[in-house]
Amino acid sequence: MLRRASEQARADLAERLSDASGDTAALGEELFGVASVLRQEAAIRRIVTDASIEEDAKAGLVGDVFGDAVSGATLELLQDAVRRRWTAGRDLADVIEQLGVTALVRASGKGDQVSDELFAVRQLVDDHHDLRSALSDPSRSVADKRQMLDHLLGDKVQKATMLLVGQAISGTHGAIDGALVEFQHLAAEANDERIATVHAARDLDDSERERLVTALSRQYDRTVHLQVVVDPEVIGGLRVEIGDDVIDGTVSSKLEDAQRKLAG
Repeated sequence: MLRRASEQARADLAERLSDASGDTAALGEELFGVASVLRQEAAIRRIVTDASIEEDAKAGLVGDVFGDAVSGATLELLQDAVRRRWTAGRDLADVIEQLGVTALVRASGKGDQVSDELFAVRQLVDDHHDLRSALSDPSRSVADKRQMLDHLLGDKVQKATMLLVGQAISGTHGAIDGALVEFQHLAAEANDERIATVHAARDLDDSERERLVTALSRQYDRTVHLQVVVDPEVIGGLRVEIGDDVIDGTVSSKLEDAQRKLAG
């Protein structure tokens, strides 16, 4: 969770990114590379986020480090970033990565599909213990894990989705599902949407989805994108999670509530 100065810096950089032209897919991949270097090189990270060092000096340093490795658009964005104030040094790399996610999603032109594909990958990992173990195995290289997922997903998903999944297993987020959740929400944000995760005993038909989307979009004053989890334990009704809000209208929750009242 970003705080104070870092959150403001992210908002300003995101606005600048929205005005970017050219190859935004390449920009996104380059931002991932920059984020990786910043995470690995603590000395560089400390210097470029040190508020006591002159802004031009920090911009010059990142020019020396990254100038020959990235495009002009990426370098300009990075130099803008290091001129800003950051609450914590690690926030810079996190925000650079988030901007990379946004750039890739926008370049795909299919943000909803990318978000749904990330959700499907997350479900795949959750449902297959062997796959989760393999992706969590520290003895396996990132390249090996990416090759495994490429074999599983192949041409079944968008290129942007594969790149994001590859970033999710790079190890900077710990468990892959945490990264996938974050990237899902960033994909929705790039489309000016919010994600609602709906737990139901069965899949919803088109009319049910439409009614729920309409109601939630009106309530949150923003288009809401549904991702449905079929969960037999729900019994009946729906459990909707959107941001930090939980709307629980399931039969199972009502039974649990009744049991607590009887026990009390």
